[in-house]
Amino acid sequence: MKAGAGALAALLLAGCTVGPDYRRPELPVPPSFRGQDPAAAADAVSLADMAWWQLFEDETLRELIRTAVANNYDLRVTAARILDARSRVVVSRSRQFPELGASASASYTRLWGDRAPLEPEESFGPLGTFDAFWELDLWGRFRRATEAARADLLGSVEVQRFVIVTLVSDVATAYFELRSLDLELEIARRTLAARRDSLRLVQLRQEGGVASMIDVRQAEVLLYTAAETIPDLERQIEQTENLIAFLLGQAAGSVPRGRPLLQQLTIPSVPVGLPSTLLERRPDIRQAESALAAATARIGVAKADYFPRVLLTGAAGAGGVMLNGEWFGPTGVLSLLPQISLPLFNMGRIRAGVESAEAQTLEAAIRYEQTVQQAFREVADGLVEHRKRQEFRVEQEALVISLRDAARLANIRYRGGVTSYLEVLDTERQLFDAELALARAQRDELLAVVRIYRALGSGWQTANAGT
Repeated sequence: MKAGAGALAALLLAGCTVGPDYRRPELPVPPSFRGQDPAAAADAVSLADMAWWQLFEDETLRELIRTAVANNYDLRVTAARILDARSRVVVSRSRQFPELGASASASYTRLWGDRAPLEPEESFGPLGTFDAFWELDLWGRFRRATEAARADLLGSVEVQRFVIVTLVSDVATAYFELRSLDLELEIARRTLAARRDSLRLVQLRQEGGVASMIDVRQAEVLLYTAAETIPDLERQIEQTENLIAFLLGQAAGSVPRGRPLLQQLTIPSVPVGLPSTLLERRPDIRQAESALAAATARIGVAKADYFPRVLLTGAAGAGGVMLNGEWFGPTGVLSLLPQISLPLFNMGRIRAGVESAEAQTLEAAIRYEQTVQQAFREVADGLVEHRKRQEFRVEQEALVISLRDAARLANIRYRGGVTSYLEVLDTERQLFDAELALARAQRDELLAVVRIYRALGSGWQTANAGT
């Protein structure tokens, strides 16, 4: 009998935890990403295993990323949110333990006039106590709340990591766009200089009676076409510099340059590794899972309201009483007040609270699955984009080579009097457009690698290193 009573007491003290325990949902994971080389699918090596300072070889870009990681406004906001989430864990966990406080009072009373029999004329009663309050966590309400707060803390850490991944890719993207614009500006200025020489030649031929005025006007069209491109490129360059400065948490200003566009990345291929590793690597997936774990724990918090609440309050202290100048005491004070409350009728409030928590958990589970599928899609999109961008760049290079030769032949034919300047106008215009398009194609191929790197969820693991 005594053993049974002791076991019951131990059970009451230890309590139980209501509500479901969190388990990661089982989601189908494809054996390889769509567009992935089947031979590379079995290889666990991934582009995401590279730190960003290993992937990006331009030291100027590395320094820009280091500055952004140190000063970016979004990162500073996430750091503050982590501090807030960490404090919330302490607040939630503190409710599992007794609260102890101290209080002191000193009442003084003095009466004038007629008094009742035995009523003192003057009284003074100092009292000091230690007060205790403890709600027993028999059903795990506070333990589940602490579990949810810890999951929120982990989620806030993953949000910070996701911001770092996004920041690294945004800085690299803006820097590659800047170097591409620099290349386009170089092409435009070089073309403008060449067309000035061509215009002077045509004007001399026209003055000598060899060429007509229409040839001069067509040469001017070529000149002004290149000239009008330069101000727009300079505008885009300055705006891109302002964007990079903002990402770095700095005032708008010029941005240093490093390697040319074609010397930014030298990786021979873009391996993506196994799809199963994506669930562990991508911060947004991990944050969605933390949100699901927190929502699952809050079901237990809501269900605990079905059960009785047991509170223990008490106080211990000492004091005394002075009546008409004479002390009585010291006097000890000890009180213990256990309380129990049981919900009987609340118009379905508790049930609705449980159903609300379960609905929020269902929503979190759906969002988790959506985030996983979105991640697989982004990797697959990145693979096909990189492959097709590469193919486009190869064809564009061939087009530029062909147009350069066509422009050379057209100028020879024009100087030899075989054809009109219209042929030169057409080929030169096509060549200029093709050279600008090639610069953009080279940039887009680099950006496709950056997007794959971001889709794989890399860039945060050792983001403060790289020195």
